[in-house]
Amino acid sequence: MIDETVAEIRAMRTHSTSAVAVKATQALAELLDRDYRTVDEFERDLEHNAGVLRRSNPSHAALHNAMREVERTIVGEPTSVEDAKQLLEETIERVVDDIETSKAAAAANAAERINDGDTLLVHDYSTTVLESIEAAAMAGAHLTVYVTEARPRTLGRKTARALAAMDRVDARMVVDSAMGYALRDCDRVLLGITCITGGTYYNRVGTFPLVVTARELGVPVTAVGSGAKTIEEFRFENEFRDAVEVMREPVEGVTIENPSYDATPVGMIDTVITDDGVRY
Repeated sequence: MIDETVAEIRAMRTHSTSAVAVKATQALAELLDRDYRTVDEFERDLEHNAGVLRRSNPSHAALHNAMREVERTIVGEPTSVEDAKQLLEETIERVVDDIETSKAAAAANAAERINDGDTLLVHDYSTTVLESIEAAAMAGAHLTVYVTEARPRTLGRKTARALAAMDRVDARMVVDSAMGYALRDCDRVLLGITCITGGTYYNRVGTFPLVVTARELGVPVTAVGSGAKTIEEFRFENEFRDAVEVMREPVEGVTIENPSYDATPVGMIDTVITDDGVRY
């Protein structure tokens, strides 16, 4: 389970950072079925596998926090292998619940600030953003939501399909370069959060030009996500993905760069909403 989860995270087959943290935490349950002679042997294996999962995507603050929380809770505490396994099982359940509860609370806080008749623009794929919109719609708000394609992986299409299934939501898709066209009709941009650290907001590539364009047009930008994604002592590492996502057949003399994330000064974001409420 751990090896498969690492491969899935590295391949970015799970598109939500919160979902990545949940899957990684649940993958540690594999250790419950392994045999250990001593507590030290168990703890070394736990630290090794938590580290492997953490490094599978060093850009995800929620993943980093989840693995660190498991390690902090367990290492040095149990007095027997049986106790260690029981503590791991309990910790996995608690950490997963904390992640999902925090995400739901952040979405609920954001939904309160979405008004009936609003036109929103969203980018990429964020389960927290989707949950915010769905909560607002279920509360009676009629919304128009523009979705950018989010190239090169076009994850916006996945978002559009989810929005199309929601009552009272009129989903519309535009290519990334048409963001200026769509923003002129929008009341707000609603974005997810990959990480906020050191005064910088990191999110899927395409976020920075979207934020700059929104500010130029006077459209407020809101970022929503679990408070666990706001972390001070964390070195964000961008990921550069395979060039084939951009161009299937290479061209001689052309170097293709395919970064996964954008860095945006957090001061350019009008509102940051977490499970604690409005942070900024």
